[in-house]
Amino acid sequence: MTPKRINLALQGGGAHGAFTWGVLDRFLEEDGLEIAAVSGTSAGALNGAALKSGLAKGAGHIGREAAKENLDWLWSQVSEVNDLRLSRWVSSLFPVPDTINRWVEAFTPAAMVEQWTRLVSPYDTGPFYTNPLERIVNRFEYNDICAQDGPAFFVSATNVRSGKIRVFAGDEVTPQAILASACLPNLFRAIEFEDPKTGKLEAFWDGGYTGNPALFPLFEPQFPRDVVIVNINPLLRDDVPHTPDQIEERINEISFNSSLLRELRAIQFVRDLISKKRLPEGSMKDVLIHMVADDKVMLELGAASKVTPGKGTLAMLKQAGRVAAQTFLDNSGGDLGHRSSVDLRTLFQ
Repeated sequence: MTPKRINLALQGGGAHGAFTWGVLDRFLEEDGLEIAAVSGTSAGALNGAALKSGLAKGAGHIGREAAKENLDWLWSQVSEVNDLRLSRWVSSLFPVPDTINRWVEAFTPAAMVEQWTRLVSPYDTGPFYTNPLERIVNRFEYNDICAQDGPAFFVSATNVRSGKIRVFAGDEVTPQAILASACLPNLFRAIEFEDPKTGKLEAFWDGGYTGNPALFPLFEPQFPRDVVIVNINPLLRDDVPHTPDQIEERINEISFNSSLLRELRAIQFVRDLISKKRLPEGSMKDVLIHMVADDKVMLELGAASKVTPGKGTLAMLKQAGRVAAQTFLDNSGGDLGHRSSVDLRTLFQ
């Protein structure tokens, strides 16, 4: 049977990117799927780099196993801190009012990091500054990441001065490009390097501000119509946030989802024009959108856990990703190549 060719769009979300690890781990076990292109931002860029460098090593089983091993290695390298669920364990033993619960959570490493970044800039640390992602990113195999073999790979970052998205591809995908894509400005100094496109020294922040992830690189005619978005940041929350941390978390979710929603709205607009025959046949690509997500799991995790990747949280997220991928394959695998499995209109109403 001919494999179904798909494009992957991998969102950023810090340590919550371990969910994407699980999704990819499950997809790589499917002989009936062929990954044609990958667009990634932040943690999605790291996952995409591990995936691409593995698949470039060989066709079939060889490349798939190499990609799975790369992803396992990536997440084993992520620095270890205490699991955020420790605070929930303490609270469950000693039921206390919500205000006290918040004090318990405030003294977990995750929350302490979050509070610290509100007071201190990464530029205040002087000669002691380090970017912990460098030791991981520098060890990727860039000959494979930039190879013609395997899926096309796109990495998004935000130009600090212009505020515009910058998509790196091919030989442009360097350690600096991936670090730029994952550069949260409250944690890391802007990544500065000479942009091969402009020939100028440019500064970059996290790509999530302008494309989380960028979908438009996947619309090129050589790629298949199906775009599978691995969504990390919840699009919908039923409850209005009340606490300072909840408010800040929801602001970040809205910010990092806004660029994705704009692209999805544009896709729906083009689809409407095509269905009404207001565009010449074949002039625009009729993109099919699919989504793999587990908002229930993500809603239970606070934003602070994105910067504290404890082993327990990572293992839980990987398993949740595998389950979500299996659910997608069971419920929507048959839609691939035929129709979208996401009703885009419901995302805008």
